[in-house]
Amino acid sequence: MFMTSAEGGFTTPGGKPLDMSKPVIFAKFPTSLTPDGANIVFPPGATNVHFEGELALVVGKKASRVSEGDAGSYVFGVSICNDLVDREWLLSDLQWFRAKGSDTFGPLGPAIVTGLDYSNLRLRTWVNGDLRQDSSTSELVYSPDKLLSYVSQFVTLMPGAVISTGTPGKTQAVTHGDSIEIEIEGVGRLRNSVAVG
Repeated sequence: MFMTSAEGGFTTPGGKPLDMSKPVIFAKFPTSLTPDGANIVFPPGATNVHFEGELALVVGKKASRVSEGDAGSYVFGVSICNDLVDREWLLSDLQWFRAKGSDTFGPLGPAIVTGLDYSNLRLRTWVNGDLRQDSSTSELVYSPDKLLSYVSQFVTLMPGAVISTGTPGKTQAVTHGDSIEIEIEGVGRLRNSVAVG
């Protein structure tokens, strides 16, 4: 299971702003997962794909209806995710199935690190060597523990489930041939390139 949270600024297909008083959760598919170093391949028709550097929580034990205060004890470790999204599809489709869940739209890695205080880690993203994102997990709209707790109220999380926690800061479009590197303090650097054509 691979799920992620919207960080805000989204609207419904009718143009109404989403209620951001609670997290917006959506699922990605196992085929979204892409390892460190592998290519991101845009599906046919994708025209406005953005990177989203994010902290990923890896669940360590079965979690159901967990309180926010207890959420940290269910986290095995953390990793880095690039929650790629086609923003045209995000705005035009009723569901975020293809905008967020397309094959290779979820690079993850390069490692799972245990024992970090994931509430305040520096997160940076480079595209073709240029720094495009410099933020911290402390700036997330919803804390990682709040997200895990919220999801667990509705879905039983099993060991190995991954929750990507939303992106702090701004994102930008990437295109064929671009190299994307996302670094989270204490975790490492996730590197992927967008396949050419």
